[in-house]
Amino acid sequence: MSKAPRPGAALASNTQAGLVVAGFGRHVLVETDAGARLICHPRGKKSQAVVGDRVRWLPTEDEGTIEKIEERSNLFYRQDEMRTKSFAANLDQVLILMAAEPEFSESQLTRALIAAEAARITPIIALNKSDLVEPFGRAWTKLAPYRAMGYHMLALAIKPKSVAPTVNDIQSAALMTLLQGKKTLVLGPSGAGKSSLTNLLVPQAKVLTAEISQALNSGKHTTTSTTLYWVNETRQTALIDSPGFQEFGLHHIEPMQLANLMPDFKAHAQNCKFYNCTHLHEPGCGVILEVNSGAATSSIKASRYRLYSELFAELSQTRY
Repeated sequence: MSKAPRPGAALASNTQAGLVVAGFGRHVLVETDAGARLICHPRGKKSQAVVGDRVRWLPTEDEGTIEKIEERSNLFYRQDEMRTKSFAANLDQVLILMAAEPEFSESQLTRALIAAEAARITPIIALNKSDLVEPFGRAWTKLAPYRAMGYHMLALAIKPKSVAPTVNDIQSAALMTLLQGKKTLVLGPSGAGKSSLTNLLVPQAKVLTAEISQALNSGKHTTTSTTLYWVNETRQTALIDSPGFQEFGLHHIEPMQLANLMPDFKAHAQNCKFYNCTHLHEPGCGVILEVNSGAATSSIKASRYRLYSELFAELSQTRY
């Protein structure tokens, strides 16, 4: 497995502590322990700090310079052939938000779950638009294999068209229980309802985003892409809003690691005859045996095996 981008190590004695709460290009917005916020620049040409990083920084006129990125507990990112896209660091969980309509991509969901498993970050699957009875019913059924794997599932019906987004009280209580005291990255394709969810939980989000945009009007910076919002005044519960994506590369994952990052495969991969089984053609493969069992109760569905095969081929092509 390729290593994640590594933080820098330089440190000056008079640096101050801070938390990265927004990222835009090479620059970041840092929040001090006292709650003040300022733009900070990387020392050198390349920025490695991401939202959620604890950093040490030095003041430079009205802005600052990042001197060190503290050691991370984790980093959630995706990687394709051309580049690596880091979402956030030091997360407690990733909320993968999808909508019942239009139909969500099982491939995107699987890729996000694999990335979370690889980074040892707890994933939660949330399905929006539960008020659309028939589409939601179909989508909820489609997610049955993931419930069987033990992933936490949540139904939501966020209403974005009203003056303020709403969600029913039961769903809201369940959501807040999951988020309480944690740093949560909200991930999902465009149109799933991420912005509505953020505006629901953080009513001042638009104001904070406008303040960041105003700070960037000097023309020296690019538009912010990922932002951390505090859900409570004690700054213990955080929601991190990320841009929507259409592709989710996993080129940082070795093909032979895939099965162990997919719970339904992992359970049967232990029964394989060969230790280096690819689960594609080998005799005595526990995964293939389960897939071919024909039982309605088979824990590896045909769609999941197809996704595994496609991912294995995709990741193998990048290495050989």
